[in-house]
Amino acid sequence: MHPTEISDRLNLDLIRKIAEGGMGTVYEARQNGAGGFEKSIAVKLIREEYSQINDFRSNFFGEAQLVADLIHTNIVQTYHLGDFNGQYFITMELVNGINLSEFINIHRRLRKRIPIDLAVFIASRICRGLAYAHRKRDKRGRQLNIVHRDVNPRNVMLACEGDVKLTDFGIAKARNLMYNQEGRVIAGRYEYISPEQARKEVTDERADLFSIGVVLSEMLDGYNRFLGIDDDTSIRNILEMDLPDYSAAIPDVDDTLNNLLQKLLKRDRELRYQNAASALTDLEYYMYGGGYGPTNEKLSEYLGQLYSEAGLFETDPTLRFFFPKMEIE
Repeated sequence: MHPTEISDRLNLDLIRKIAEGGMGTVYEARQNGAGGFEKSIAVKLIREEYSQINDFRSNFFGEAQLVADLIHTNIVQTYHLGDFNGQYFITMELVNGINLSEFINIHRRLRKRIPIDLAVFIASRICRGLAYAHRKRDKRGRQLNIVHRDVNPRNVMLACEGDVKLTDFGIAKARNLMYNQEGRVIAGRYEYISPEQARKEVTDERADLFSIGVVLSEMLDGYNRFLGIDDDTSIRNILEMDLPDYSAAIPDVDDTLNNLLQKLLKRDRELRYQNAASALTDLEYYMYGGGYGPTNEKLSEYLGQLYSEAGLFETDPTLRFFFPKMEIE
């Protein structure tokens, strides 16, 4: 089904392609309503080959319903799930900004380090979204036991306004339920998965906390220490590689932050943080225990300066429009 056919059915205009991956393609779209009403959203078109598989459809609908009920400032919100002539699509909150992988790569290209306070802030907001999702209950009060299982920089959005939002809840899991059943096949990007995922064990919320540790260490290092030359090497690194003393390896990382990272990255999940709420408490105490710390506004201002330095406003002038009014060199 051509995207324009779906856009006509939904009374929206597809503006541009944002991203394309194994599951489908994401577009920026403008939703039109009565009286000249307009709203910018994201539309994800699921590939037709998946839409035609019965098992995928049943899993997809169930997981999409879970995602629709995840309403939190640090999670990209899902608005609507539908199908048109057998092709499934999702409308979602549009986040104007870049993903965390792009953020890290810009720093690498500019040969700059991500400020430690902002790296911890970003990790804490991911943790905050996960703490909410992990505790989520259904309408009957039953724990949903949601585990993201694919926390990595590509699934974290940094909005121009300074919001940090985790995405791809449920969609990756719907796919995993069918193609990557725990106990048989590994789910998630290998260089970010927890040791229990690498061992094909059944996961719980603690798996996501290990992944947060990997993401935080990558922001501080500027690269992912666990990434190998191939998938097997990445898995072996996740399971066996010696962890550094980050306070010795990275400038300005103190013992407190090193200890926090070591606890996130414990291979024995019984020794790891037991829930996202406790990890969030330590991350926030690290940032704010001494008084003033990073905020959305500080991240927004930093993003504006970074975009300017990297020339992103020249390649995409519309980005400047989304920043709060501030002086950007």
